[in-house]
Amino acid sequence: MLAFTLRRAVQAIGVMFAVGIIAFSMFRFAGDPVNQIVSIDTSAAEREVVRKSLGLDDPVPLQFVRYFADAAQFKFGVSYQFRQPVSTLLMERMPATLELAICATVFAMVLGILMGVYSALRRDTVLAKLFQAVSLIGISLPTFLIGILLIYLFAVTLGWLPSFGRGEVVKLGWWTTGLLTLSGLKALIMPAITLGLFQMTLIMRLVRAEMLEVLRTDYIRFARARGLTTRAIHFGHALKNTLIPVITVAGLQFGSVIAFSIITETVFQWPGMGLLFVQAVQNVDIPIMAAYLLMVSLIFVTINLVVDILYTVVDPRLRSTVGRAA
Repeated sequence: MLAFTLRRAVQAIGVMFAVGIIAFSMFRFAGDPVNQIVSIDTSAAEREVVRKSLGLDDPVPLQFVRYFADAAQFKFGVSYQFRQPVSTLLMERMPATLELAICATVFAMVLGILMGVYSALRRDTVLAKLFQAVSLIGISLPTFLIGILLIYLFAVTLGWLPSFGRGEVVKLGWWTTGLLTLSGLKALIMPAITLGLFQMTLIMRLVRAEMLEVLRTDYIRFARARGLTTRAIHFGHALKNTLIPVITVAGLQFGSVIAFSIITETVFQWPGMGLLFVQAVQNVDIPIMAAYLLMVSLIFVTINLVVDILYTVVDPRLRSTVGRAA
């Protein structure tokens, strides 16, 4: 198990190294950083001074080593647009994005598992068919369109929920949350549903397919032959084995929720990292763009490593395979 974890950790470091090369390349091929910092009428001599102060006149390998060392310490430079350290900007926006992603994931997991189990156990009911129809809608409609429809219905037509912003937030140290205020909760509902709807339909379909497959296995037939109750068979044996692949999908989808919250944050003007990235792209703010790429990659790699380890813990078959390989 230790050797398996070390191998996965080495692979994760290799992935982050490759992403670091891509992020560093953005400074070389996405425009001259000096042009983004100085004004148009700045003289050539002053531009050279700025270039030297940034270390851009050093050899490229030295610049890369310096950039990677600073990134390892979460030092991503200064934003061209905001004139503030990028790490400070990301820390200010991170609570909003994580709060939205966690709420969307919880919404997707709870409803997705419940709807998937019901659709598998009651395949011919009207409600199961309705769940299937909802899953098709969730997969087919693009995220931005779902957000716009929710805004039109609940904000414009009914006036129940706010159409943009995060509402009133409470500061808990460096963390800010809207879960402790009524306006914050109301502002969170539509973005969380918009971001989690696709994940919910994906989990629902996965749980339904896995549940149907597990119910056809031999050990389920043996459990029925032993005289176990239907409840014990469905929820004590079938569901437990159904949720094993769901762990992998849900973990990786959480990383996707954070990475692709850009669209949802833009539609609802949610003050998170995704909206900050969109503003950085519009203004060619390369330090923020590169830092966002590294942060999202780190989240993906970390989640993938945790899911791999957790998968070997919950699945005895994989644990024995890993033990033989080691």
